Amino acid sequence: MSYRRNVGLPTEGDLYGNGAAVVVSKRNKPFTRRRAAGNLIEKNREVLVMRNAETVLAIIQERGKQGLPLEDIYRQLYNPTLYLRAYAKLYPNSGAMTPGSTTETVDGMSMQKIAQLIDDLRHERYRWTPVRRVYIPKKTGKLRPLGLPTWKDKLLQEVIRSILEAYYEPQMSEHSHGFRPDRGCHTALREIQANWTGTRWFIETDIAQYFDTINHDILLETLGEKLHDNRFLRLIRHLLQSGYLEEWKFHYTMSGAPQGGVVSPTLANIYLDRLDRYVETMLIPAYTRGKRRARNPIYRRLKDNVASRKRTGKREEYKQMRKQMLKLPSGDPHDPEYRRLFYIRYADDTLLGFAGPLQEAVEIKQKLGQFLRETLKLEMSEEKTLITHASTQAARFLGYEIVNQQNDSKHARKQRNANGKIGLRVPTDVVEKKSAQYLRNGRPIHRPERLQDTDYSIVMQYQQEYRGVVQYYLLAQNVAHLYRLHWIMKGSLLKTLANKHKSSATAMSRKYQTTVRAPNGTDLKCLRVVVEREGKKPLIAQFGGIQLIPQPKATILDQLPKPINTRTEILQRMLANTCELCMSTKDIEVHHIRKLADLKGKGGRERPEWVKLMAARQRKTLVVCRTCHVKIHAGQPL
Repeated sequence: MSYRRNVGLPTEGDLYGNGAAVVVSKRNKPFTRRRAAGNLIEKNREVLVMRNAETVLAIIQERGKQGLPLEDIYRQLYNPTLYLRAYAKLYPNSGAMTPGSTTETVDGMSMQKIAQLIDDLRHERYRWTPVRRVYIPKKTGKLRPLGLPTWKDKLLQEVIRSILEAYYEPQMSEHSHGFRPDRGCHTALREIQANWTGTRWFIETDIAQYFDTINHDILLETLGEKLHDNRFLRLIRHLLQSGYLEEWKFHYTMSGAPQGGVVSPTLANIYLDRLDRYVETMLIPAYTRGKRRARNPIYRRLKDNVASRKRTGKREEYKQMRKQMLKLPSGDPHDPEYRRLFYIRYADDTLLGFAGPLQEAVEIKQKLGQFLRETLKLEMSEEKTLITHASTQAARFLGYEIVNQQNDSKHARKQRNANGKIGLRVPTDVVEKKSAQYLRNGRPIHRPERLQDTDYSIVMQYQQEYRGVVQYYLLAQNVAHLYRLHWIMKGSLLKTLANKHKSSATAMSRKYQTTVRAPNGTDLKCLRVVVEREGKKPLIAQFGGIQLIPQPKATILDQLPKPINTRTEILQRMLANTCELCMSTKDIEVHHIRKLADLKGKGGRERPEWVKLMAARQRKTLVVCRTCHVKIHAGQPL
């Protein structure tokens, strides 16, 4: 038996006949035991090829597309390139520097840690660490529990998540949009806007304490239907049952998946995929029938009378009857042979649109609750599960108001084609809530916590906050309502600058106000700060300059697009196995900081060499040997 199989690295057969190797020799020579034993930590080790991780995931994805079961999964956890891929994705997050129930963070990451983790998995001695539980406030005033894993657990969870996502993603429902690649809130909202025309009732459903009540046995049973690897399933079970620490007291987790865990959203989607299939295979076929609505007899009669009055020249009667006709739908809203049921899900929030009578809408709600209770052991939140009349009330979903548009007699000629179509709106309370933090007694106020920042930083911060709100609500037909937020934030910004410079808001406006050209040629007023730099492009911060007009094709995804080059700069530097301070090649680690601003003030007037190097590169990482790393944390000169 080859050494590859002894150490658990996938062979050609393990990769389902693909023939790609995980570790490739520089000279394509066979491994020796001595060379292989040090391939991760010695300078002359083998070159890890990142595309092999992508190859493994591509093969797993292909099996998912074909609906074939997945076997020998646990051995794929021995692939070091999967951990490098996971590290490259996790390290830029600010949460990577947040400790869990231990002091371990991404700082000090090294190839030795990956090798040790793989060795623990190979001998099945890896143990999950209980997460540290914290609480964050919800909109309702209640607290949401979050579980913060240790760094090593995050890394392994990301590897597991990438495998599960590659396999299950091709099999998941098209109506599911939460925590999935190339999908997000906007894709869900656009599907509603495009396909739900004629909806009469909205059924808003929410699962009570979903992440805390996931049944472990049902989840593992669902995974076991497709994943035929008991060691892998046992590893996930141990993860789910690893418990949490709250005020340094250990608590068991007999159900649920910790919110804040890297793999939890993927497991939650796999769990609720059974709900998606139930709705698609049982409810939608049962409550969808008829190719099109029957013609409305009242509308048809009025249309004939309108044509008759027009031929006979009875102009006044023609106008009155035409107004009445345009108020009515051309199809019969009470057609007993026509039904439509629509469905969308984002994480544990679901929305159904139904064209039919209220009685059947109530039946659908009851069947959903029964399925959740009996099959998935979940309960619907009675407080948040509502049946809303689409034409007279607005449903709330993903922060938007969703309505069935109805024309009136005043705009009937212009808006006749919008009758019955879905409209998206910015809720009034959203504008009020976003504006409240910049107001006092109904008037804009300055932000004293920002007075120590530069003008460039102040304007940039205001623009980031404003742009984030605007870009999310660009699908809304009334996005122009955000002009009030713009006016309030602009007043607060000018007062902050005036307070900083002991001047007036009017003077600040004269100093920084300018105009920019919008894509459609319109000139827009904005505030702009320009910082000139010798030999470099100037830094420009701008507040405003965003057109508040609906953009139906706007898309915001939950995940960033995948880079073309999957081997990031930090991995190349890490694999070089050389300290960037003393050029040592022994015990190489990566020093991390949370943000570049943390470098300010390090070491007094004379900044240490490591600070100068990180500041010059504009990087939050520095590859160093263990000796230099200890000196950095001890504040000793290098």
